[in-house]
Amino acid sequence: MKLNGYIDHTILKPTTLISDVEKLCKEAIQHQFAAVCVPPPFIKTAKQFLQGSTVKTATVIGFPFGYSAIEAKIAEVVLAMIDGVDELDIVINLIALKNNDWQYLANEISHIIPVIKQQQKTVKIIIESGILTNDEIIKCCQLYAPAGIDFMKTSTGYAEQGATVEAVELMRKHLSPSIQIKASGGIKTYAFAKALIEGGATRLGCSAGVAIVQQQDATAAGY
Repeated sequence: MKLNGYIDHTILKPTTLISDVEKLCKEAIQHQFAAVCVPPPFIKTAKQFLQGSTVKTATVIGFPFGYSAIEAKIAEVVLAMIDGVDELDIVINLIALKNNDWQYLANEISHIIPVIKQQQKTVKIIIESGILTNDEIIKCCQLYAPAGIDFMKTSTGYAEQGATVEAVELMRKHLSPSIQIKASGGIKTYAFAKALIEGGATRLGCSAGVAIVQQQDATAAGY
C-alpha cells in the first residue's frame, strides 16, 4: 500500500509565504500526492505551481472554528471556485452542534452543497471529531451522509485532539461506502498514517507527507 496517493499535502498556518506554497506544490508533484491544501488566498498561486500535474488544489472554508455565517461560507466557496479550486474542506458550525441546534446545521449544509455541486467540485465536511462525543459523531454521519458530501473529515488540526483511529472507525461504521473519510490533525508518522487507512480513511491531510512517505520507503527497505 503506497501512501502517497492518499495524502493531501497541507499548509494552513496564518503566516504562510508564497515560497512555502511553491515548496509544497513541488513536493506534491515529486511524490504524486493526491492534492495540496492551501489557504484561500493561495489557490491561484498553487494552481500555477501545479500546472501540468495531476495534483488537485484544495482549500478550507470557515476555517478553523466553523462559526462563520452561512452567507460568509457561501461567499468563501464561490470565491474559491472562481479561483479554480478542485476540493473544498468546510468546517461545520461547532457552536450550533454543541448547543444541539441540528436544524441550523441541516440548514447550513443544504444551502452550501448545491452551490458546490453546480460546479462539480469535491466537498469535504470537517466535524472536528476530537472535541465531539461518539453520539455527536454518529449524529453528524446521519445528518451529512444524505446531504451529498464526498468526504467526512475528522479535524482541522487546530483543536486539542486531532485524528484518531477510533473516530475513523466509528465514522466508517456509520457512513455509506460511497462517502470517503479524510483523517487529519497530528498525522506525523508512517505507522499512524497506515493505521488510519486500515481503519477506513481514504485521504490523509498532513503537513508531514514527505516524512511519512520517506518513513514508508525506509520501512519497505528494511531500515
